[in-house]
Amino acid sequence: MAKFAETSIPAVFHNRVEQFGDRAIVAYKKDGVYTDISWNEMGRMVRNLGYFLINKGIKAGDKVCLFSPNRYEWWVADLAILSIGAVNVPIYATNSAEESRYILDNSDAVMCFTATKEHTSKIVSVKPKLPNLNDIISFDPLDKPADGVMELSTALKEGAENAQEAEFDKRIRDIKSEEMATIIYTSGTTGNPKGVMLSHNNFFANVQQIYNVDPQLFERAAELTFLSFLPLAHSFERTVGYYTPMSHGMKVYFAEDFSKIVENFQEVHPTCIVSVPRLFEKIHAGILTKVAGAPPVKKAMFNWAMGIASNNLPYICNDKEPSGFFGFKYRLADKIIFSKLKVALGMDKLEFGFSGGGPLSVSDAEFFLGMGIKVVEGFGLTETTPVTNANSPRKIKPGTVGPSIKDTICKIGEGGELLIKGPQVMMGYYKNEEATKEVFTEDGFFRTGDIAEIDEEGYVKITGRIKDLIVTSGGKNISPQNIENSLKASNFVEQVAVIGDNRKYLSALVVPAFPELESWAKEQGISFSSRSELVKDPKVNELYAKEIEANMKDYARVEQIRKFSLLDKEWSQETDELTPTLKLKRRVINQKYKDAIEQMYPASAD
Repeated sequence: MAKFAETSIPAVFHNRVEQFGDRAIVAYKKDGVYTDISWNEMGRMVRNLGYFLINKGIKAGDKVCLFSPNRYEWWVADLAILSIGAVNVPIYATNSAEESRYILDNSDAVMCFTATKEHTSKIVSVKPKLPNLNDIISFDPLDKPADGVMELSTALKEGAENAQEAEFDKRIRDIKSEEMATIIYTSGTTGNPKGVMLSHNNFFANVQQIYNVDPQLFERAAELTFLSFLPLAHSFERTVGYYTPMSHGMKVYFAEDFSKIVENFQEVHPTCIVSVPRLFEKIHAGILTKVAGAPPVKKAMFNWAMGIASNNLPYICNDKEPSGFFGFKYRLADKIIFSKLKVALGMDKLEFGFSGGGPLSVSDAEFFLGMGIKVVEGFGLTETTPVTNANSPRKIKPGTVGPSIKDTICKIGEGGELLIKGPQVMMGYYKNEEATKEVFTEDGFFRTGDIAEIDEEGYVKITGRIKDLIVTSGGKNISPQNIENSLKASNFVEQVAVIGDNRKYLSALVVPAFPELESWAKEQGISFSSRSELVKDPKVNELYAKEIEANMKDYARVEQIRKFSLLDKEWSQETDELTPTLKLKRRVINQKYKDAIEQMYPASAD
């Protein structure tokens, strides 16, 4: 019989420790090699850290911050915090000292876990401004002792030497499902972020709902492996890439970081991933770039295989095996092209890729689906823990985020806004009743801020974000996301932001796919000494004008891109144009590139 009633994530974890024992729960990179940690070992660390927290006087309901990238210690700290009834307040690993200070202060945190020396020094620098903050616990060893900072190894040792087993178990049993488990601060681009309060039941219910999307997938849980690379500070990775596999005994590998993701894929060969569209875009673009430089015979073979892949879509999207003569052709294409490509990418065992956090373009989705990799799109927000919609691997409709998941109601409200009700919807915003009231309708539906359509089978298509809507000076409402996705279908476009709010026409800032562009430029005999010189070349600009025109042919006249500006640097989180979940920070982009934007709107323009 299970030791704890399964009404919270920590209760599930401790029951699974008893169940799985010496089996591996996670693997992390140590001295260049992936090294396993067993359920028993993880359970011991969680308990010892929990005992330490109890001895430090951390009470149920106390807020404890966690400032770290993805690593196994994130799980240990999180599970220890939750097990004793305290509240985990994650901070994005890329946040500045001031952004971290705001979260620590606003959440009333009494303790903070930090990962590296850099994270620790950021918190130490703002500690004098935080009267509530007592202890800082560093995952990495310190160069020299620092006042108020302790290493995790010391905390674990102290906990083990003064075990509070009865109190620890009582704390787990005392957790009420409606109580707060976490405060996640939204990565807003305007004003201070809001603290989303999620309960134990929000997480527990969402894990159950994800299971119900495809129970068959979980029948082979012991064989399935995840690769974790999205930030655990965000609810998407936390619920789908951590709590869900953990609840079902799947093993999770930690990627080193996003820059080494392809290398880690090749080492791990995961069966499941949770990703934002950016990864699929980059892999797709990288393959096309390599093909563009391949010899004519290889290029012809690839194009033939892609034709087969396109014809495979009705089969894979409806979970059917290709049959007859087409089945023979597909298996041949798989043997000659797809299987080799998947092995090279480390995707030969990938059965299921869940994409969320932003719109996945149909061309990217269909590229992977055609090769037999089930990339399915879902939808959700931090405020919904996050999943509300998901395509089932048994019935996929590219371009949609799928029907609402179990116990979730979706409907279209005023202005086409998607409204949601379900057990995964947040408790509210921390210390912000006014903002909480604003995002709920009178009948209790959460206002997503997204514009959507629902088809006859209940599949939802997101067509834009209300706050991102461009209202032209002629009064036309235009969603930039759809146009941007269409433009990114070009092999030559890496990133794009459509401009046009209160303007007479639409324009676009375009970041080229430089490997593809540079290869093309060399073929054309265009010489350049830098990327900034390359993007100014008239022939290059002519190429992009044709690409934009070709990818905009299905749009109305008012939605056409009239002018564009090519940029010489890719947007990133480090340079502040992207959020931690790799979405565009439109206000930052508008401000940063205002000169380039103004040049696309000369006073004489009609």
